[in-house]
Amino acid sequence: MNREMLMLVDAISREKTVERDVVFGAVEAALASATKKLHGGEVDIRVAVDRDTGDYETFRRWHVVPNEAGLQNADAEVLLFEAQEQIPDIEVDDYIEEAIDSVPIGRIGAQAAKQVILQKIRDAEREQLLNDFMSRGDKIFVGTVKRLDKGDIIVESGRVEGRLKRSEMIPKENLRTGDRVRAFILGVDPTQRGPQIMLSRSAPGFMIELFAQEVPEIEQGLLEIKSCARDPGSRAKIAVVSHDRRVDPIGTCVGVRGSRVNGVTTELAGERVDIVLWSEDPAQFVIGALAPANVQSIVVDEERHAMDVVVDEENLAIAIGRGGQNVRLASELTGWRINIMTAEESNAKQATESEGARALFVDKLDVDEEVADILIAEGFNSLEEVAYVPLQEMLEIEGFDEETVQELRTRAKDALLTMEIAREEQVEEVSQDLRDLEGLTPELIAKLAAGNIHTRDDLADLAVDELTDLTGIDEAQARTLIMKAREHWFTA
Repeated sequence: MNREMLMLVDAISREKTVERDVVFGAVEAALASATKKLHGGEVDIRVAVDRDTGDYETFRRWHVVPNEAGLQNADAEVLLFEAQEQIPDIEVDDYIEEAIDSVPIGRIGAQAAKQVILQKIRDAEREQLLNDFMSRGDKIFVGTVKRLDKGDIIVESGRVEGRLKRSEMIPKENLRTGDRVRAFILGVDPTQRGPQIMLSRSAPGFMIELFAQEVPEIEQGLLEIKSCARDPGSRAKIAVVSHDRRVDPIGTCVGVRGSRVNGVTTELAGERVDIVLWSEDPAQFVIGALAPANVQSIVVDEERHAMDVVVDEENLAIAIGRGGQNVRLASELTGWRINIMTAEESNAKQATESEGARALFVDKLDVDEEVADILIAEGFNSLEEVAYVPLQEMLEIEGFDEETVQELRTRAKDALLTMEIAREEQVEEVSQDLRDLEGLTPELIAKLAAGNIHTRDDLADLAVDELTDLTGIDEAQARTLIMKAREHWFTA
């Protein structure tokens, strides 16, 4: 019988073009499954087949678990202290094995064994096909719509299938069986049943790859797409830069009579594309990203990673866009939080900030409003700037001698130290469950404490805009933190 098994393994291996070890693994799984049925319960069985002789041994196994964890499955688990009574140096996650009688191959249900073996073979074939396909490094999946699966679309390319989820399709796009389709390869999800290659037609990466196919200069390294932001099926923005002075990045991407950009637009159901010139200067980059709106001025807040962009009344609606689309895409493209405002709103905000800085300096530096206004007029808005800006810069302020400057710097440092001590005391009031929340940095915890957010429930009760105002983080990060804080509400 063992010789017949070896012949069967060799035959299946040749017929299915898979490794002998894969077939042996399938045989071992079939034998283990049959043995488990005989014993009943949730026992763990391991079968080892000798690859040369076909002889096999069967073992019952117990997984070693920590003492404090307790047994979840007494048929297949053993506590650490009990295991150490048998094997002193055994550790958690090791196994204790006991040899048991092997089930004769003749007693295995032939059909059951065949099904297990064939399923293992199919899995191995699919994995091999998947590995071969992914090793090619393709970023766009080109195939035919094969079928619908619970709202998702299964796309077939040769013998490989990909899954295009409804959430990754372009809105209002109607794909039917037999349609030729292109999609961006997001990656492989091994937890998925069925096709594991995950596809997207709405991801920014898809637009970037489409332009790479339409514009040869990108593949040649003369042009580079630095970033992309999309409102799928409606509008998008891409930021491009030229690495060759002779190449116009925008004109090259547009193509003769718009041929290149139109090729991308046609593939994406008419999605309009704004091509923006990328710049190392963040302010200049934001100005370009907000086109076609004209910008009057920009105030950059490095700490909050935000910009206040001032436009006139005529450009306000253009800068914001329908439903906030233009400013939202510009923000995603540049990575900066953009606040659009009129000159009047900007002046009002600056006046409010000046009043706040004036009150801060009068209170913490113990100076009169005249000195505070001089500091504000010279661009000082925080105690940190007064304390740590190079001495020579402050000495250039008219009316300030070295003694005055040194005194102001000393007072600023003392005030910062006092505020830091108070901040640490506030942080100590923050509960441990909030400190342990994934994604919270010490800086964010300090800001939450300053806003009287001391527990996970306090954070969970916040709205997204409240958290962004309190900490300066973007909406996506704020939403993620709030949802994590609320997770314990929905778990038993």
